[in-house]
Amino acid sequence: MKQRDRKAPSVRERAPEQRPDVALRRYTLAGQSLQAPALAGGLYIVATPIGHLGDITQRALEVLAAADVIACEDTRVTRKLTDRYGITARLTAYHDHNAAVARPKLLARLAADEAIALVSDAGTPLISDPGYRLVRAAREAGHAVTTIPGPSAVLAALAVAGLPTDRFFFEGFLPPKQAARRTRIAELANIPATLVLFETGPRIGAALADLAAGLGGREAAVCRELTKLHEEVLRGDLNTLAGVYAGEAPRGEIVVVIAPPSAQQPETDELDSRLREALGRASVKDAVAEVAEILGLPRRDVYQRALALRDEHAADEP
Repeated sequence: MKQRDRKAPSVRERAPEQRPDVALRRYTLAGQSLQAPALAGGLYIVATPIGHLGDITQRALEVLAAADVIACEDTRVTRKLTDRYGITARLTAYHDHNAAVARPKLLARLAADEAIALVSDAGTPLISDPGYRLVRAAREAGHAVTTIPGPSAVLAALAVAGLPTDRFFFEGFLPPKQAARRTRIAELANIPATLVLFETGPRIGAALADLAAGLGGREAAVCRELTKLHEEVLRGDLNTLAGVYAGEAPRGEIVVVIAPPSAQQPETDELDSRLREALGRASVKDAVAEVAEILGLPRRDVYQRALALRDEHAADEP
């Protein structure tokens, strides 16, 4: 009796298996040369150090060593890591400027059952880089995608900032032009979460000034060169930090962490008390400007409360 053909398992159903046709490759750790087990074909998202090259997992080293190719933003940056650990896997560039051309080539490699490791210059891939398009295309083509977790500048900054971490919003880079930047900051103002931003040294002073103008005196931390020799974390309110970095262009990677609105807003009674006193002797516009400056709150929020108090007062009058 002829046996029926069984349906081939899907990528989701099939457990990764080591490929016998790929020889074991090696990496160096603590002066010892170690074998890296062969990898199943697929895309591996590998987190790499954000500064200190010692901040890498052994699993990440095994994957990088065993990969058929390592796709990276800048081959010169990644080569420093691979040279440090004696990894000889081939490097190929994959970044914003060549993604449209490089992506089909990487997908063809995946179709040939090769193992590709995707890394960014630092930290976890797909955070402010084009990697998500490759991941999406690989999944749509039915290829296995595996994450190798590790360092992240976002989480490292949250860990040392001393600000609420139960809920946070990652913005990435603010727009470089001031008008667009201020518009975006206004959109971020009412998000009920700690804000996490990336910024460059040349723009940090201007960005902090606009953040102070748009968000008021919220508590914040500027985290620079995390895990590196010259690591620096400055804490204070946005107005103070804007003054510190005015006219300066510090070197290195910068992450800004900003407290949520609720962490800095005073009790409603205090806001109402100050507004009532100011409204009794000044116009709404002047009262709002005065109270917003004293309490470090966005003028928009104070203005809305001032209008509400004015309407309540008018309703109470005979």
